[in-house]
Amino acid sequence: MLLRISLIIAIVAALAVGVLNFVLVKEKIETTERHRAEEQTAKEAAQTELASTKKDLEKTTADLKNTKETLATTEADRDKFQAEATAEKRKAADLTAKLATTTAERDDAQAQLAAYKATGYEPAQILGFDKQFKELREAIEATTLDNRMLVRKLTRVENQLAEIIQPGWRPPLLPAGLRGKVLVSDPKWDFVILDVGEDQGVIEKGEVLVSRNGKLVAKLSVRSVDKNRCIANVLPGWKIGDVMEGDQILPAS
Repeated sequence: MLLRISLIIAIVAALAVGVLNFVLVKEKIETTERHRAEEQTAKEAAQTELASTKKDLEKTTADLKNTKETLATTEADRDKFQAEATAEKRKAADLTAKLATTTAERDDAQAQLAAYKATGYEPAQILGFDKQFKELREAIEATTLDNRMLVRKLTRVENQLAEIIQPGWRPPLLPAGLRGKVLVSDPKWDFVILDVGEDQGVIEKGEVLVSRNGKLVAKLSVRSVDKNRCIANVLPGWKIGDVMEGDQILPAS
């Protein structure tokens, strides 16, 4: 009897445990399913959000690309406009300068015209005066040249005469600022050609000193004079060394 009771109790306990385990397992299964459903929902929501984010990213990328293209076009247009503006400014500056020049030329022409009118002569008469003035100027220049030649001849003759009749005659002085050099030299005959002449104030019988590197080489006496050349000879007793081409000359005091 006691064994039956124990067996019944054991069976009841086993059933209770089974029921309890079933309840617990069912609860776990329901909890797990609920969690899986929540996770699935969260996953679907995350996927939906990810898809939306991707779509937004693609749109943003496309907008950025369009913005970059628009910016590049804008910068190109800006550079073009700046270049055109610079060119227009340069043209405006050129036109302003030309306008100023034209205005100055116009004012000058008007002043000249007023000056012509003030003379009381016609343009043809003024042109004739200009021609006459040129002819007179040429005549004066020719006369001046003739006078210079006559003065040089007179000076040469006076020097020759003074050398003959004046006691204690001294060679004529040459311009203090006269400077030149030896072009040709013949040490054998003491014959020298210098690169100075009448235009530089050289006259016959004038004397010059020859130097090289600051040292006296010889003293020369001018024998004949051309426009820009003269011929001279080394004076006896004044030849310290041979005169050479390139030696410097200056007037003897």
